[in-house]
Amino acid sequence: MKKKYKWYLLLAGVLISISLMFYALQVVIFKKAPDTLFYLFQDMAFLPISVLIVTLIVDNLLKTREKRALNNKLNMVVGTFFSEMGRQLLKMMIAFDHNSEELRRTLNDKTWPEEFAKSAMGRIKNHAFQLDLKRSDLEGLKIFLIEKRECLMRMLENPNLLEHEKFTDLLWAVSHLTEELALRQNLQQLAVKDEEHLVLDLKRAFFHVIIEWVAYMKHLKKYYPYIFSLALRNSPFEKNPKIEVE
Repeated sequence: MKKKYKWYLLLAGVLISISLMFYALQVVIFKKAPDTLFYLFQDMAFLPISVLIVTLIVDNLLKTREKRALNNKLNMVVGTFFSEMGRQLLKMMIAFDHNSEELRRTLNDKTWPEEFAKSAMGRIKNHAFQLDLKRSDLEGLKIFLIEKRECLMRMLENPNLLEHEKFTDLLWAVSHLTEELALRQNLQQLAVKDEEHLVLDLKRAFFHVIIEWVAYMKHLKKYYPYIFSLALRNSPFEKNPKIEVE
């Protein structure tokens, strides 16, 4: 840090020296010291406005552009997650919910109007999850998650995901569920307390994946409608999705 500040001070000193040299040269050549002084003060008077323009306007525009570019990169990672495992994971998780039909009705909208994502997220947050581990294939879910463990690890290692807190929470929740299931030898004979614990882990992961799926679909609808169209036709909440366009 000290070397960095020394470099800044050195640069400032060089630039100021060059500026003073040019002002002195102007006085020597044109013999008009009062005019030079006048323009010097005029430039200094405009300096705060220059700083305002650079720091508040240009800087904000650049940050907005960088944020948009980063957001697009992050959503590419999110898209990879749903292509590699997220969509299938949702299909497997929803099978454990006794209220799955309510979720399907909430998310199976073929038009996705302007405020649909916002209202869908509100309904998901208020959804009464009633997960039953015996209702579907828990062993199959375990095998699937273990097979996709490397994919999860690669995503968790991505430093850009620090900017996407919700997706990071999703990865941690799914990763934790994976570890919980992987460490149990027999999922058919679980103690009551242990089953309740796994239900909470499954519910946490399920909730994060659904919320992120809706957010990702919203992003696709706004910026990539052609990808959105395919993702909607291949929705994990459709019992019998039909990819062909009619």
